[in-house]
Amino acid sequence: MSVQNVKRILLGTPIATAHAAHERLGPLTGLAIFASDALSSVAYATEEILLILTLAGAAALGLAFPIAIAIGVLIAIVVSSYRQTILAYPQGGGSYVVTRENLGRYPSLVAGAALLVDYVLTVAVSVAAGIAAITSAIPSLYPHRVTLCVVGVTVIAIGNLRGVRESGRLFALPTYLFLGAYFLLIGSGGLQWLRGAVAGAPAPAPVGGEALTAFLALRAFSSGCAALTGIEAVSDGVPAFRPPEARNARRVLLALGVILVALFLGISALAYAFGVVPMEGETVNSQLARRVFGESPLYYFIQAVTMLILVLAANTSFADFPRLASFLARDRFIPRQFANRGDRLAFSNGIIILALLSIGLLLLFRGNTHALIPLYALGVFVSFTLSQASMVRYWFRHRGSRWPFRALLNGAGALATAVVALIIGLTKFTHGAWMVVVLLPCMIVVFVAIRRHYDDVAVQLSVEGVPSRSPLATHSVLMLVGDVHRGMLAAMQYAQALSPSARGVYVEVDPEQTRRFEERWAKFSGGMPLVVLRSPYRAVTGPLLDYLDLLQRQEPNQVITIVLPEFVPARWWQHLLHNQTALLIKGALLFRKGVVVTNVPYHLER
Repeated sequence: MSVQNVKRILLGTPIATAHAAHERLGPLTGLAIFASDALSSVAYATEEILLILTLAGAAALGLAFPIAIAIGVLIAIVVSSYRQTILAYPQGGGSYVVTRENLGRYPSLVAGAALLVDYVLTVAVSVAAGIAAITSAIPSLYPHRVTLCVVGVTVIAIGNLRGVRESGRLFALPTYLFLGAYFLLIGSGGLQWLRGAVAGAPAPAPVGGEALTAFLALRAFSSGCAALTGIEAVSDGVPAFRPPEARNARRVLLALGVILVALFLGISALAYAFGVVPMEGETVNSQLARRVFGESPLYYFIQAVTMLILVLAANTSFADFPRLASFLARDRFIPRQFANRGDRLAFSNGIIILALLSIGLLLLFRGNTHALIPLYALGVFVSFTLSQASMVRYWFRHRGSRWPFRALLNGAGALATAVVALIIGLTKFTHGAWMVVVLLPCMIVVFVAIRRHYDDVAVQLSVEGVPSRSPLATHSVLMLVGDVHRGMLAAMQYAQALSPSARGVYVEVDPEQTRRFEERWAKFSGGMPLVVLRSPYRAVTGPLLDYLDLLQRQEPNQVITIVLPEFVPARWWQHLLHNQTALLIKGALLFRKGVVVTNVPYHLER
């Protein structure tokens, strides 16, 4: 089976560019694709709060729900702010685009770099948390969690390479099953709590070794802020919605905010009511489901859909990372290949790179969610802050209806997210956030260097100021030969068609072999001149380069065409049985000015 056949099976048949409009998303499918990341964070955000508070013992656990309420208020502020962004940027108002147009190049690069990092971490954290959910229900899979993480990322990447609409179909059902299961869990648990029929004994209270300080409470708050990651995805992906794009996107973002706050506060309240604390080998949500439903099929169903939504929540990053990369590539800050769409109208290069980076992180951190969380959320809150600050300037510049209120709303969002970014940076710095702090400036330096390269290329290729008719350069044609064969005869005809004064060039590594070659050359060359280059050290490229230096010194303005006869074996493995001299010569001449290399292939039949 050929590579193309395998590609068609995995990715499907190509989609014409003219059909791009048919790949748009409705509100229900859009919620599944763009909101799954934020919604799925309820599976681990409460646990991250409790994990920090347990360091101060049982007395600190009472702060978990107040912290969750503060995060819920923050979610409402950010959602309201981003609804204004969608209104102002119906063509797609991601943090990078909004910041570039209102605050300039370097702030936008900070926002872009922060989001790229956060998208990679989102995939790693979501997949690791999803696999943790299933290993909580099936402990025998725990030793294989890293392998399962890699498989999960690979499946999501393939789903996204198939295109936007197909990935939406693939991920819609798990998203809505997750919502139904968790509302059932919260409703059933809440009824048991109100009736005083809490199943089983409370989990043992932790014995902490740290004092309950404001700094520890802020650490818990910053860990719980992982619940906000993914909210910006809807504003990034407005163009992916069906018309009216902005209206559909605003509806999806509002629904996301309401559902996210309800689920997050519900899980946090249940965890407090049931006295659940983090423990090795089982997640807080698994403990809650086990306490509410026991070892029933409903418990395993909740764990299964939790695993699915967490693994598939990475799809939000797979939708937005390639799109953001395409914006940066279009502005020439990263390689322009990221702006190309694949056969299925997806930004394939961005999807593949995101998958590889995420798999690398999962391998490095052994699929451990708690090890990845300290790196998480800082980048996204930096981008939140820049985006909302940009929107304040936007309203002052463009005004419009109710602009003071809108500016105030975005200003509140900018202030709140800036404070949270500062808290996350301070409280998580020594726990891994320093890596993100160091990485962002390095990425910006790379962005600027790439842009400088593209600008230099544009200047050097520009035809402005070039005379309409340049002086005609002389043309020399050299055919490099190593033996007399049918492929050489075909190349000889091509070389003589280019120039009647074409010459053959032969590099001598063995004088006796040269004598036999010259006899055959005289018989079959039809009188074409032959230049023999001596090579006492048996190298081919060195004497050839020296000869080219000589020719170019004699006539600097000439163009030299090197014709390379090359026979092509019928089977791929047959290439391994032959010297790759032509490949070495092409590599040696690739960066040489004034030299053109032309291959003349001769295809073998068996």
